[in-house]
Amino acid sequence: MGSDATTLRLRDGSLAEPRGAGTGTGTTGTQAESAPEQAALRARTRARVAVGALVVLVVCSLLFVLIAADRPSLFAATSHAGFFPGWMAGPLGGLWPGLTRSATALKLTFTGTLVAMYGSYLLAYSYVPSIADSRLRARWVIAAIVGVHAIFFLAPPMALTDVFNYINYGRMEVVHHLNPYTTYPILEPHGDPSYALSNWHQLLSPYGPLFTLLTFALVPLGVAASFWAIKTVLMAASLGTLLLVWRCARLLGLDPVRAIVLVGLNPVVIVWGLGGDHNDFLIVFAIVLGFYLLLLGRARAAGEAVEGPDAEPVAPATRLSARIGGWLWPLSPIDMAAGAAFVAATAMKASGGILIPIVLASLARAPRRLTQVVLGMILAGLIVGGASLIAFGLHIPDLSTQSKVVTSISIPNLLGLAVGAGGETETLHSLLSAALALSILACCAMAWRRRESITASGWVTVALLLTLGWVLPWYILWLLPLAALSRSRRLRTTALVLGAYLIIAWAPASGLLWNAIGFQPSKTPLGRLHQRYVKELLN
Repeated sequence: MGSDATTLRLRDGSLAEPRGAGTGTGTTGTQAESAPEQAALRARTRARVAVGALVVLVVCSLLFVLIAADRPSLFAATSHAGFFPGWMAGPLGGLWPGLTRSATALKLTFTGTLVAMYGSYLLAYSYVPSIADSRLRARWVIAAIVGVHAIFFLAPPMALTDVFNYINYGRMEVVHHLNPYTTYPILEPHGDPSYALSNWHQLLSPYGPLFTLLTFALVPLGVAASFWAIKTVLMAASLGTLLLVWRCARLLGLDPVRAIVLVGLNPVVIVWGLGGDHNDFLIVFAIVLGFYLLLLGRARAAGEAVEGPDAEPVAPATRLSARIGGWLWPLSPIDMAAGAAFVAATAMKASGGILIPIVLASLARAPRRLTQVVLGMILAGLIVGGASLIAFGLHIPDLSTQSKVVTSISIPNLLGLAVGAGGETETLHSLLSAALALSILACCAMAWRRRESITASGWVTVALLLTLGWVLPWYILWLLPLAALSRSRRLRTTALVLGAYLIIAWAPASGLLWNAIGFQPSKTPLGRLHQRYVKELLN
């Protein structure tokens, strides 16, 4: 009877409390009161994850540099038994005397730390926007970025570095009066202190004239000081790029904090880019500067269109000449500087030129701005061309030789393996070059239709990375600022996936995995030919 009474009482509408009483929403008072608390708890949890991810990135960066600076190992590319001078090791050298000497353990440590960093990077990118206080969020991110840059500034030259090739090509001209565009480094005096530290001895300089001229200014410093001077310039260029990304994001109405996380904390760029001291930071700085100036010019042009007086009627006979005169004068320093920035990027590394037609296509329906940007490009081209003519004559960087070099895990080589050709053949190389050309045309059409060039430039950069036979991990830096400033979620996802692919392809432990599963792309007849070609250039 007791159970029956209870049942009757609960079913009795006159005795049971009406559903949602006191709240009017169908939710009990306790639940209503706990909902904001639960939301706040979730926000605090996400914020802790974000901060924890930033801390892991900084700590892992310090681990990398401490290992690299301790003694010769695979972490420090130019070091070897009996040679690791203090000026190269840096101030953190020798702080880990108990470091293992097992090559396999070091490969696993390198790869495991890099994977942990990439996971933390993805968490930071996903969870940093959850920090409610925008000032606190910015401070944490900026502190992490500056900390990582400072740590890698103190690092010795790490894996896959070209820094001593930069120094050697500069010294060839200034010290030995040998044109690096016409003379192979192997023909210079082998007693030069930079010769033994460089490696591309059978390769004419592939670097643009503007960058090579910059290396001339470092020669009087000597090899050791030149190394640290280059590190300083590259760190400044990287931080400068992040500042420009921040400002571009604000002009575009995007979250600037999330944008600089995507660009400035990518472990592939940090470890192989900053750690390897690569000149790509200078090229990307010039490219992002160009886009920043384009955005400023667009804002200024929009303001003039709104605030300017109505144009007076013009006679048909003079309409065309007046229009052309309006395109040319008055000059627009901002748009001209934007054009000059893209030419400067191309004059340092030819790959920067792939963006120029897309930028011009995006301005095709703004003839005055297009004219001013082209004027800036022409002026910068004349200046750089004249300086190059004086310094190097009619000779240009050796891009043809470098275009024939193939890495075993590049997308073109994997495609060649997939179709049974044993790697990237000349035919496949030609087909992929044609695909890249079509991609440029398609991205030009996209830029023209949307009247903006950032997203289209990002996609053409993806096409370039996918068709390059000689793709290196830090090349992802070319894409990251464009992905961060684009409204295309697919482009950002593609950038993150490409970063993961580059880790898989280049992490030291990957070789152990390939051997374990019997995947040996360099052991095919064509693969051996590719490897032999690289060794000849490195002789």
